[in-house]
Amino acid sequence: MEKYLRPIGPSHAYSYVKRFCDVIFSASLLLLLSPVIIIISVISFFKLGRPILFFSTRVGQKNGFFFMPKFRTMDKGAPIVATHLLEGVDHIITPFGSFLRRTSLDELPQLWSILVGEMSVVGPRPALFNQIDLIELRTKNNVHLLKPGLTGWAQVNGRDNLSIHDKVEFEVEYLNKISFILDCKIIILTAIKVLFQSDVVH
Repeated sequence: MEKYLRPIGPSHAYSYVKRFCDVIFSASLLLLLSPVIIIISVISFFKLGRPILFFSTRVGQKNGFFFMPKFRTMDKGAPIVATHLLEGVDHIITPFGSFLRRTSLDELPQLWSILVGEMSVVGPRPALFNQIDLIELRTKNNVHLLKPGLTGWAQVNGRDNLSIHDKVEFEVEYLNKISFILDCKIIILTAIKVLFQSDVVH
């Protein structure tokens, strides 16, 4: 697992192309899905109360921090740790929150993070500030140089079922092979997985 490929990364030109595509993609989806976002917000308000959105401190590009928004899916006061580390998580996630997670609708507010440049459509999923082992392994293999994404190569190859080492291995592979075609492939595979609710543990 430690023998990863030597990182290459995106070309300077593709970085601009990728950012342009991120802006068009996020702006278009925010406009197109605004009725869905409003409906979820209203239902969340009446079912879960305030706050509707949950902002968690995440690790961004070059290990900088940013606040990543999601629709709130857990009871107030839930511990801020990776979901797979929570005990009795099924009792913390609300019924409506479980629906949002299964359908990945809880991630919609992150389209704003993409629009303002804190995230990309495709990239490694942003780690929580306290996921030290994941952050260190990504930094060791230069994955931290990538902007975090709404979806990524690891997400379409196992998502919640991957170990940290396997996840970083896929992320390094993406770092080496990053291209417009690969990004399109990941987006298409993500849409299929969301449709069939694949690899979602919680």
